Amino acid sequence: MHLNAYYPVDVVNGPGTRCTLFVSGCEHQCKGCYNQSTWRADSGILFTSEIEDQIIADLNCTRIRRQGLSLSGGDPLHPANLDAVLHLLNRVRNECQGKDVWCWTGYRFGQLTTEQQQVTALIDVLIDGKFEQALASPELPWRGSSNQQVITLNCTK
Repeated sequence: MHLNAYYPVDVVNGPGTRCTLFVSGCEHQCKGCYNQSTWRADSGILFTSEIEDQIIADLNCTRIRRQGLSLSGGDPLHPANLDAVLHLLNRVRNECQGKDVWCWTGYRFGQLTTEQQQVTALIDVLIDGKFEQALASPELPWRGSSNQQVITLNCTK
């Protein structure tokens, strides 16, 4: 997996103060996407065990408390990302007590593959569906267009 950006302190992509990881790779390529630089699965830098360790350390930091982890992109559920995202989320669940996980994907929840469902089993809130420029509104909480759904899957609290 490649990543396009990692923000150890973020207050925009989900509730509270969070760690946010923007992965590379998206086959949806939505018209009007604000993150086109993440479309190619090999864009950005390689996601390493050192970066994964840093995310875990940041989530557990007591100096700047984070509510959780946000995954965006690109698309965290892109086939090229599934193994690395699943490994990261297993570590978050095992090593980061009480942290929530939010994920943005262009895939529809009801159409996920078995492999994608393994990842979403470890996610608390999923924002699904492609960005539709004609349905875009800055008034929508946590999503770019009205066709996208904010789905509560799990609750760590």
